[in-house]
Amino acid sequence: MPKISVSLILALAAAIIMLQTLYFKFTAHPDSVFIFTQLGMEPYGRIGIGVMELITSILLLIPRTRPFGAVIGVGIISGALFFHLTKLGINVNNDGGELFGLALAAFICCAILVVLERKKLPILNKL
Repeated sequence: MPKISVSLILALAAAIIMLQTLYFKFTAHPDSVFIFTQLGMEPYGRIGIGVMELITSILLLIPRTRPFGAVIGVGIISGALFFHLTKLGINVNNDGGELFGLALAAFICCAILVVLERKKLPILNKL
């Protein structure tokens, strides 16, 4: 039983982090536009990644699809972490590293979920 509640808490944490950034992405908030312009992905990358984060969050919130949401979440957030470490920096627009910290937290939640839910994933169910 504790595995289920830990899984739910991790899924909620990752989904909330991703969902709260959607407002900024979908409303073309200047900070979001700045970030995706720096990456050469404005506006299509901003909107596309926002859609993927929305889908991922929905998958994370449904117990049956949670493992797939976790795998997709690891992939999406890996991209965010990569760009923070290569092009954007940890402190973006003097945010004190908040965006980086949230991305790292979402990545950790999704990665732990992949491990906890691995038996439900076709390629990992033997591990």
